[in-house]
Amino acid sequence: MSRTLAINPITPPERLLRQVVAVLERDGVIAYPTDTTYGIGCDILSTRAIERIYRLKGKSRKDTLSFVCADLSHLADYAVVGRTGFRLMKQLLPGPYTFVLKSTKLPPRVLQTGQKTVGIRVPDHPIPLGLVRMLGRPIVNTTANRSGGPPLTDAKEIDEVLGHGIDLIIDGGPVSGELSTVLSVEDDQVVILREGKGVEAVL
Repeated sequence: MSRTLAINPITPPERLLRQVVAVLERDGVIAYPTDTTYGIGCDILSTRAIERIYRLKGKSRKDTLSFVCADLSHLADYAVVGRTGFRLMKQLLPGPYTFVLKSTKLPPRVLQTGQKTVGIRVPDHPIPLGLVRMLGRPIVNTTANRSGGPPLTDAKEIDEVLGHGIDLIIDGGPVSGELSTVLSVEDDQVVILREGKGVEAVL
């Protein structure tokens, strides 16, 4: 069983976020709430923790993981985005969307698809955004579930199903469990890869 830490999802205390960041800095794997589902993640630079996440979920290495940024200020460090894509991201983020963009050389290769793209999220949720700001770099994001299974929507479920492979579960209360809408933006062409929460704002 993993350790569970209850954190207020509206105004997360800094001292508790620091406890979580300390786990991330030690190559830890965490579960955390977002504006869609609970996510499983780690420090974007921790290859060891990323491999643990793949094993925990039973996920194929062909299925890439996205990552959470706090805002768009350092977007150019991780992805190549044109004027149309950036304008759309400014309009929709923070929100329940994953943007698939051409990768720069900075993200680890394990997070890049065969087409050299990466998935980026800026969720409308204070906990993951606070963690990223405090850590100083993105955290990996993948739905808290067994690969192909339904999203797990509260901390107790996550502990029962995946707790053996997670160092810390943040209990931020139940979430909707509705997946994010996935948008591919390349050469200023926007394609909906998966319809999910918030898709009506894109159509």
